[in-house]
Amino acid sequence: MLIEERLEELKEKINNKVPAGITVSEVEFEGPELVIYTDDTKKFADQADLIRVLARDLRKRIVVRPNILEDPEQVAGKIRAVVPDNAGISDLFFDPETGEVLIEAEKPGVVIGKNGVTLRDITKEIGWTPKVVRTPPIESATVKQVRQFLRSVKDERKTFLRQIGRRIHRDATAKDQWVRVTTLGCCREVGRAAFLLSTPESKVLIDCGEKPSNTNGYPYLYVPEIYPLTTLDAVVITHAHLDHCALVPLLFKYGYEGPIYSTPATRDLASMLQLDYLDVVNKETGQVPYSSNEVRTFIKHSITLNYGSVTDIAPDMKLTLHNAGHILGSAIAHFHIGEGLYNIAFTGDFN
Repeated sequence: MLIEERLEELKEKINNKVPAGITVSEVEFEGPELVIYTDDTKKFADQADLIRVLARDLRKRIVVRPNILEDPEQVAGKIRAVVPDNAGISDLFFDPETGEVLIEAEKPGVVIGKNGVTLRDITKEIGWTPKVVRTPPIESATVKQVRQFLRSVKDERKTFLRQIGRRIHRDATAKDQWVRVTTLGCCREVGRAAFLLSTPESKVLIDCGEKPSNTNGYPYLYVPEIYPLTTLDAVVITHAHLDHCALVPLLFKYGYEGPIYSTPATRDLASMLQLDYLDVVNKETGQVPYSSNEVRTFIKHSITLNYGSVTDIAPDMKLTLHNAGHILGSAIAHFHIGEGLYNIAFTGDFN
């Protein structure tokens, strides 16, 4: 089935399930999510269980976005009017690409309200999708820079996410059923973690780190199992230590154009450490494996996942990240392959 036909079929199913008076103007795959565009986000917010029911019945991650987003300055005023003063809102970050507003507050529970009532009131008022996080005890310049950069490339991100969404939700055509793990580094040595998870339908690279050595420090990225890199469906990073993530930007230099999956903390820490890695390597050898442009591409192509969120990353593969307890944002990557065919977990490093 063509993607356009599948989207039309999904739109028809959604229209059959939503109450009268709610108009669905467009349905589109954006990355691993199915995005519903509507003029009636407030009515969606009134139906507390509607999105959960749609996600269960369609077996997709559902996001509802307004067709036209209200001006951020006006939205900021409405949020502060609804949220009690003792919540201690410290900052608001608007992401036009996703239609989300991140609310930083000293007391997130007050912003959410009892049983989520305040958060629903915010959604009804603003149309944007609110997400609440605790104000960090120490302000991070890296986090701010990453958010600002993502806002500056929002149009490119939207195009990229739609391309990836169509690739993820393509029809699986392979007849055979098998799973193979290829070690491209890390085994019986310290460093250059890199594992290739393959099926007849898809390929996913888990980690791509460097070896703390002056010689032979790269994973085997030239072997026929993985090359050319355009055959990869996804890259998953378990955590931000350089022996697991230092060479991920190098993939973009040699032709990779797909997504990078990690937790939000791993994305931010990895980008900071990769830039530091370039600085150290340049001082030591004068020959860097990639430039800061590839680090920016890494950020632009990153899709962050929360712990426990089941996510389609290929036609026959779902990914769930679990807390590894190693460093901030570290994850055990659990892959469910096919319809119950096989489950495999890559621990990365865990404590």
